[in-house]
Amino acid sequence: FIKFAHMNETLFEDIFEVKEIDKDGKKFDKVSRLECFGETFEIELIIDINVDIYPMEVNEKFTLALTKSLIPGKPDEGVFDQSNRKSLLDKYEYVMYGKVYKHEEERGPVPKVAIYVSFGGLLMKLRGDFRNLQGIETDSRLYCLIRKSGK
Repeated sequence: FIKFAHMNETLFEDIFEVKEIDKDGKKFDKVSRLECFGETFEIELIIDINVDIYPMEVNEKFTLALTKSLIPGKPDEGVFDQSNRKSLLDKYEYVMYGKVYKHEEERGPVPKVAIYVSFGGLLMKLRGDFRNLQGIETDSRLYCLIRKSGK
């Protein structure tokens, strides 16, 4: 039972504020790189978003969650479920599926970790206190779910 419940837990969730967009210049027409900061856990987030389908603005707030499965009570099978049953997709507006490809630990007074994920070429970096990013392991696959605050 414990293993089964663990498979469906949310690995991370926080509200972020967009601080900068395309700081180093726009590289692609439909994709922007957002630099954001988490309200609760003070996590630094850099994430590529397809702004053609999901526009974002500086100072905008959004909830970001990372999870291993979209269906409560079921492990992810790696296949798109077309049954229209309830899932986490119903609660979010923008979802990506990707793989954790790098994990860096930083020593210091407050040990930090940086986690890198690729969503089919769109990249994400989370950096912050390692205690808030536990359970996100290199080579694991996960969903990144986003919804704008107030929705």
